[in-house]
Formats: sequence, C-alpha cells, structure tokens
Amino acid sequence: MKKEFLAISAFVIITAFSFISMADINGKWIGSLKLPGDDHFPLSYTFKIDSGKLTGTAHAPQGDVAITDGMINGDNFSFSIPVPGGSSPHTGKVYQDSIGMNLVYKGQHMHATLKRDKS
Repeated sequence: MKKEFLAISAFVIITAFSFISMADINGKWIGSLKLPGDDHFPLSYTFKIDSGKLTGTAHAPQGDVAITDGMINGDNFSFSIPVPGGSSPHTGKVYQDSIGMNLVYKGQHMHATLKRDKS
C-alpha cells in the first residue's frame, strides 16, 4: 500500500511538472538568426500548447506560416515550418527566460535564442 502511494505520488508530481514546463512556451517569442557575413534575420513565433500538442505561427516579413508537426515533451519541443521545396525542422528547449532553438534550412544548421515578447 505504501509503495503504491509513493509511486502514484511520484507520477503525479512528474506529470504536474511536465505540464508546468509546457505552459511556459505559450505566447510570442522573438529573436534573430545570425547568418554568414554578420547579417541577422529576425525571428518571431507565437506558440500555443493545445491538448499537449505544440501549435502556432512563424511570423516572417513574407507573411505568417503555420507550424506543422509540433510536439512538446517537458522542456523539449520540435516542429517544422513549410518552406519552398520542403520544410525546415526546428528543435529546441525552453528555459526559464529564453528558448534555445536549432533549425535546418537548405541544409544549413543554425541556432537562435528567443526571448518572450513582452509588448
């Protein structure tokens, strides 16, 4: 009986912690991607967790694009952005005050740090 109680308690705590971590990504996040030659490309995403699934929009100067194949597992997440000729996979990790994100675009692996948009 005591072992069952401890196992159930541990499961509840881990599950609650996972949902708390997932909630932290909701909202708008901004940053920039450093490109070769010291150029920067602005990044902006709006994320939403819906029934444990990551959904949202990537905002670009050319227009908004819905993210696809979004998943979140605790602090780790992944999704894709449709781009001409295919898709750009993104993976990342949610931290207390930022998101670290890796993406692949036209075979190039890049990294960006995003901050929550407080405006």
